[in-house]
Amino acid sequence: MTLQPPIAPRHPVVREFHGRTYVDDYEWLRDKDSPETIAHLEAENAYTKQQTAAIEDLTGQIYTEIKSRIKETDMSVPQRSGDWWYYGRTEEGKDYGYSCRIPVNEAHDPWTPPVIPEEGRPEGEQVILDLNALAEGHEFFSLGASSVTTSGRLLAYSVDTTGEERFTLRIRNLETGELLDDVLENIYYGATWAGEDHLFYQRVDDAWRPDTVWRHRIGTDPAEDVCVFREEDEQYFTGVGSTRSEKYLIIESASKITSETRVLPMDDPEGEFQVLWPREKGVEYSVDHAVVAGLDGGADRWIVTHNATGPNFEVGECPASELPPLRGLETLIPHAAETRIEGVDTFEGHVVAAYRRGAIGRLAVMELPADGCYGTFEELEFDEELYTAGSLGNPEWDAPVIRISYGSFTTPARLYDYRIATGVFT
Repeated sequence: MTLQPPIAPRHPVVREFHGRTYVDDYEWLRDKDSPETIAHLEAENAYTKQQTAAIEDLTGQIYTEIKSRIKETDMSVPQRSGDWWYYGRTEEGKDYGYSCRIPVNEAHDPWTPPVIPEEGRPEGEQVILDLNALAEGHEFFSLGASSVTTSGRLLAYSVDTTGEERFTLRIRNLETGELLDDVLENIYYGATWAGEDHLFYQRVDDAWRPDTVWRHRIGTDPAEDVCVFREEDEQYFTGVGSTRSEKYLIIESASKITSETRVLPMDDPEGEFQVLWPREKGVEYSVDHAVVAGLDGGADRWIVTHNATGPNFEVGECPASELPPLRGLETLIPHAAETRIEGVDTFEGHVVAAYRRGAIGRLAVMELPADGCYGTFEELEFDEELYTAGSLGNPEWDAPVIRISYGSFTTPARLYDYRIATGVFT
């Protein structure tokens, strides 16, 4: 029997917004559990299978060829955090990977990542998450958060097994392997530790907009969790994190053209977040924390990327204790018509700026001397004329190296470690 294209029936639903009337004939398809919706989708699938039957063998050949070109047993480059090197690896025949770590070997260069063998496991490896075990028995699986405390003792991880982007978070003691009693339901992506006693996370509204930030105290009933921030404006999404220095917690609210940042000292997690610069329509800014001794206003500084003085952004700085207007910051990188600044990363001894000029993504490094004077940004140089470089995977505040991604039209994507003191790429 030849199937005909299924035609979805019309079931008008009328809505009124701002004095205007809208008719949606297909609102009923939103109900994924409706027998009528399921029947229509099954009919569409059957019709598609009929129409593509002639290329079924070709489809299988293409799939087999694509799979043959994928290295199924593989691993990521280890990334240092605290006293551990963290990495992910996959095994042939397994649908999901493993999150692993091995201790830093202080007998060798503690900033040179270890070589992880393709076969077998390196000495001292600890599998902190087996995603295949977590996914077992579920038709869908997604990892939403994987966050380890600075000490390396506790792991907060969240999973979604329905595809609705609503995650369940659990906490594992990595020293004993035991799961804590804490279970947080229906949360959004991500989780941010404040020490080992507090965890910050987000929830979403009915439109799947992350609109609230919550604080959970480890060992307490999640029903007692505190909403520390609620974004009422539907144009804005929220996010929560911490500075690389681990001195401040940060909540960011952002729309397409405007942003606002709130901060709270990490050692006062039950305190109240304070706004740095109130939102101003059309003005976006982001901050990072630096420590520069010998400057007026104290060593703690905000390094601010903002577009208050021009659409391509500029970088300024000020004391964390005394905020001038955004347009009154001490300029570190001025606004320029030919350069688009994409952000900065601050470390204990240097600042890395990412920007785009001449359609090329570039990086520059400024060292932070001990005498209280800012230096100058020195652009990193590469041999090829056309390329893209970026900074990524650099969680450690006191790292003497930065991890850099690099690629071009003739060079496949690769990672380098750049030594600040010597200027050597490895």
